[in-house]
Amino acid sequence: MAAVTLLPALAGAFGDRAAAVRVAGQVCSWSELDQRASATALELVGARAVAIAATPTLATVVAFVAALCAGVPLVPIPADAGPDERNHILRDAQATCFVGEHPWDDVSLPRVPLSDRAGASPLHTPSPDAVAAILYTSGTTGPPKGVVMSRRAIAADLDALADAWQWNADDVLVHGLPLFHVHGLVLGVLGALRHGSTLVHTGRPTPAAYAEANGSLYFGVPTVWSRVVADEAAARALRAARLLVSGSAALAPTVFEGIEALCGQRPIERYGMTETLITLSTRANGERRPGSVGQALRGVQTRVVDDHGKGLPADGDSVGALEVRTPTMFDGYFGQPDTTAATYRDDGWFVTGDAAVVEPDGFHRLVGRQSTDLLKTGGFRVGAGEIEGALLAHPSVREAAVIGVPDADLGQRIVAFVVGEDLLRVDLQGFVAERLSVHKRPRRVHVVDELPRNAMGKVQKSKLVEP
Repeated sequence: MAAVTLLPALAGAFGDRAAAVRVAGQVCSWSELDQRASATALELVGARAVAIAATPTLATVVAFVAALCAGVPLVPIPADAGPDERNHILRDAQATCFVGEHPWDDVSLPRVPLSDRAGASPLHTPSPDAVAAILYTSGTTGPPKGVVMSRRAIAADLDALADAWQWNADDVLVHGLPLFHVHGLVLGVLGALRHGSTLVHTGRPTPAAYAEANGSLYFGVPTVWSRVVADEAAARALRAARLLVSGSAALAPTVFEGIEALCGQRPIERYGMTETLITLSTRANGERRPGSVGQALRGVQTRVVDDHGKGLPADGDSVGALEVRTPTMFDGYFGQPDTTAATYRDDGWFVTGDAAVVEPDGFHRLVGRQSTDLLKTGGFRVGAGEIEGALLAHPSVREAAVIGVPDADLGQRIVAFVVGEDLLRVDLQGFVAERLSVHKRPRRVHVVDELPRNAMGKVQKSKLVEP
């Protein structure tokens, strides 16, 4: 089995299981997945990179595994990608073909159909340093960049998460996340195949689908968990689960509390980037602290520094730029060596672009992106995430996003956008000022119907504009 070092479940390390993989109702065993993927892999060996339409189907999982078996970089394309984004990714990654079906009439690349027969694995075994995937960023700071991720880095991250979450072959992993990024693909598919857990992808991540899956380990983004908490019957159906994991964006305190009350346990929160995979998490057997993404995973080092690169103390108060050193690091941005080099300090630390606070016990609190969430107002450095947390503590606020707007007097004016009920009669500025320092209160609060989000549930603050 060509992918044995990355996907031991397909090499028989955990025996076989008739319903080992279930995606939107379609089911197969590990041996069936191995045979179907291996037959297709024979047609892919030697390709430069292969594109895959990342639809929530079993065929997509087969295509992913086929590329890994062939030792060929896979390039997942978001199923809802527009023509500009799609064509940029295909050109930039230099994909030579599509594997399996895709829904786009304007794509001229050759297509390699998925084999419907059993096949032998390709004869060679890819090196652990071989590229497993080229994953594209969300493009918030320009065109999406291709993040080159090795098999070794993926294996290191999945093993570190197994250590933190006590993830094992007895688990039934349930999620309905998109299959084109780290959360849904690397953790949500490859993680199950590495650790031998049964995989249930629900298709759409609805509360009812999560409740019916009878899983022990659930993955979701905050939007998913917010909807679960709003459906009391579905939330209570998850009380038998071992772990509920939230990531890709900050979890609102009210949702954290709702999960604890209805599901019978506090959720696990974690932090990572496409470039670094997951580097921070709370532990299955440790404290799960609201507002915190936990401690560094095994093998990961972190630090926070000021504007001059000087280290800041882990005192629970000093806000700085979060930097990491980790065996889960990407190999670089595809075809962009200068951009890659610019993300590292001279001493080898990777600059995440996120701002954070570290507690004395190593727990990390994220303030947000330095470019949009670290605000400088009236001579103070303020984290947007702290203000958002204060706003979300109000029972009428369901969602909140805070930005800084240029201001001639203050430097930046704190502006909040909130979603909720009857908010026009609520003094949210005073509510925040009572809980935080007065200078951290929003100078303006706008009530909106919804916040703009991307496919992973992250708020797109660049689209927030004052009326």
